[in-house]
Amino acid sequence: METLSQHLEYLGLCGDDTEAEDQILESLNGILLALTEDKQRSFSLLRESGIFVTLAKILKGNPRCAVKAAQVLSEIAKNDEMKKPCIEADLVLTLIPLLESTDQEMLLHAGRAIGRICYDNRDLQEELVKVGVISSLVRILTDYAESEPLVHVDLLALCNLADLDTAKEALSKTKVAEQLVKQLRRAENHERLEIIFEVLQALAENDALKVQLVEAGVQEVLSDILLRLQGNSQAENTCIVKAASDLIVSLLLGDGNCIRMVQVGVIHQLLDLLEKHVESGDVSVQHAALSALRNLAIPADAAEILGQDPMLLNRLVQWCDVKDHAGVHGEANRLLASILRHNRSQEVVKAVQEAQGVKHLVSMTTSEHAALQNEALNALAIASAIDLETLEASFKESQLVQSLHRLLQDDNTTPEVKYNSMGLLCSLLNSGDLRQEIEEDKIKETLERLCSHSNANVVKEAAATLQVLKGEPPH
Repeated sequence: METLSQHLEYLGLCGDDTEAEDQILESLNGILLALTEDKQRSFSLLRESGIFVTLAKILKGNPRCAVKAAQVLSEIAKNDEMKKPCIEADLVLTLIPLLESTDQEMLLHAGRAIGRICYDNRDLQEELVKVGVISSLVRILTDYAESEPLVHVDLLALCNLADLDTAKEALSKTKVAEQLVKQLRRAENHERLEIIFEVLQALAENDALKVQLVEAGVQEVLSDILLRLQGNSQAENTCIVKAASDLIVSLLLGDGNCIRMVQVGVIHQLLDLLEKHVESGDVSVQHAALSALRNLAIPADAAEILGQDPMLLNRLVQWCDVKDHAGVHGEANRLLASILRHNRSQEVVKAVQEAQGVKHLVSMTTSEHAALQNEALNALAIASAIDLETLEASFKESQLVQSLHRLLQDDNTTPEVKYNSMGLLCSLLNSGDLRQEIEEDKIKETLERLCSHSNANVVKEAAATLQVLKGEPPH
């Protein structure tokens, strides 16, 4: 400790003397040595010595000693109580320009020091983003992609900043997505994968970055990781599988991105995933892939792309047949219904019909979940309004009219399902053959009974449907 005091005293006196570089380096090394021998006492001596201002001077004006000064700082900043004097001496702003250095050792120590001083300090982190630290971090990740220690420090820094909206905004103007996908591909150990996933999960909250990640091929790498870890039930692997699956779900949220994801074929990759994992019985991945499909908020233009992809439709219809996996079966039906519900095109109606998807939607109208029944009824009503002629034969074959009649007769059917069933019936009355079936099935009597139902909307819809049935124009 005596030696440390001497070193500190010397630096206090001669720290900005560029002639005395050897002696300054020796004193800086002396501090590092003292820190390894007795951290607590060294810290209290350092705090009293006012060394921080001297370190700032060395970092600014003495290039030969600056790397060692940055190393000393990164060691000092490991201690929480030492952060305050570092901040007061403006050391963060002094360190930032050093991230432009081409000396890897300098980048490593300066990066660590900044990361440690700013850890858990939101105001300082915002300040870092404001003074342009993001472009430096992305440059380091790009230029030194093979340097494990530098990549590690860089990823930790991104991890700490990625929650800030300002940081996401700044990152969206860089090529960070490309670099992170590259690192995800290279990552071999769990710790590295976890850090990258944490950064990606934060970035996936930003629409622009989401699109950039997809364009950089993140979904293919995620698929590879999931396949590589398939059936491997070690806890740490399950943790990675869950992170990868959750990320896929995040990437699919939001209209604009959903269209982009559809265009680059992510849906097929999700279905691949499901197929492979249903066989291996990996429930967490099945669940995540299903939530991804469920979260596919399909806007009209994405529904059109999906609805005209015969391969996708055929696969969905196959899933609609899988009775042993209720979750998969349910979601495949919902996706099929949602393609029709969000669609306005005759081509899509024809494609769903050709893929033999209509019968599955008809059986979905009798699901035990009212929400699913309504999704199917609405999908069929929209499809009938677009192109009833194409659907007529399937409706007859799958006995849609009889199913709807049972829903209207059953006292347990919810008012909303009854209402939507009548809405669909009105569409069906535009077909001569189906009108005949409706008349033969004596639905008129059931509708008349519904005119005294306890729910006002059901009463109104029953009256309107009766009018259409009698061939009168509705009021």
